[in-house]
Amino acid sequence: MYENLDWLAEQQEVVEDRMWRSREGGSPLFLYDVTSSYLEGTQNELAAFGYSRDGKRGKPQIVIGLLCDAEGDALSIEVFEGNTPDARTFASQIRKVAARFGGGPVTFVGDRGMIRGPQIEELGQAGLHYITAITKPQIEALLRQGTIQMDLFDQGLAEICGEAERYVLRRNPVRAAEIAACREDKLSALRRRLEDRNAYLARHPRARLSVALRDLRARAQQLGIADWVALDVEEQTRRLRLRVDEATRDEAARLDGCYVLKTDLPRGALDKETVHARYKDLALVEQAFRAMKTTALEMRPVHVRLAAHTRGHAFVVMLAYRILRELARRWAHLDLRPQEALNELAALCSTEILENGCPLCCQIPQPRPPVRRLLQAARVRLPEALPCGGAIVATKKTLPERRKKR
Repeated sequence: MYENLDWLAEQQEVVEDRMWRSREGGSPLFLYDVTSSYLEGTQNELAAFGYSRDGKRGKPQIVIGLLCDAEGDALSIEVFEGNTPDARTFASQIRKVAARFGGGPVTFVGDRGMIRGPQIEELGQAGLHYITAITKPQIEALLRQGTIQMDLFDQGLAEICGEAERYVLRRNPVRAAEIAACREDKLSALRRRLEDRNAYLARHPRARLSVALRDLRARAQQLGIADWVALDVEEQTRRLRLRVDEATRDEAARLDGCYVLKTDLPRGALDKETVHARYKDLALVEQAFRAMKTTALEMRPVHVRLAAHTRGHAFVVMLAYRILRELARRWAHLDLRPQEALNELAALCSTEILENGCPLCCQIPQPRPPVRRLLQAARVRLPEALPCGGAIVATKKTLPERRKKR
């Protein structure tokens, strides 16, 4: 296994280039995103502590970058040290596309944490284009400058064209409602905390008001609502009081559900509807990460230590995802999910043919009709027999014994 992982790590670029050349046409557009995967061990060469997207505190991790084409098919995967920021993984993707994947009028699609000022400059130097989103402080800066106006967010899909870039604006009413509900939930949680503290103060006359007040203010800060919630003390009644600054809260809610996309593509190359649709295609990369990490495939746990073995392990998972995507296309008309079809194929078996106690071959019986339909749809032809190579089965008991002999 280790030898195979070493070979895969060495040949990864060759395999990826061959997959790229085998594509039939396609859009000159690339989707890129990163994720992290936590590690159970501590000796992996790429392990480091960083921002965990898995929500696993106290565990080292690796950072994984996935480059996909416009249809969401994985083209290349790269493993970085666990403390690598998202933006720092982007330069290698630019070089990869420019040198290996055609170059030319290529467009990168990345989220707001990926494509920033330095990355935009690198893309320009390489002659590449981008589609990304800007942060809330950047939106507020554009509003102050008068580049965009608030009423544009209520016009469906609006567009502002500048000298070097275009902005595509939209308000998502569903997301706006979710944010508003979340804000009210946080306020309700703080009110409940306030009632608990007031009840405690009533039961304990010697309890200090300042301590309870400090606790509530810390909680408001933690919930992110301290800017529009005021907390003070009623000395006469020994109670804490909460007041909501409605004007400040309305100002904080002004951009709920609003987002702004930014691109340097001219209007003649892509209209605003297409720019918006291509940015939403980043969900295809997120779907790939879910499949590779949690659902159909299992990138975790990582049972290897060396950097080359870790990269080979990630590459195996990416190749498995490519196969899964292709099978999903070929089985789409059968109204079966890939996992359901694979479970059906698990019924396939072989019959060992012996002569004088010595194995000759493994005969494959005729598959059942459901399995036959799956194989035909996948365009897979099974041989009538397979040679008996003598499979080596490793168990928890036999593997340590075999290692001792080596």
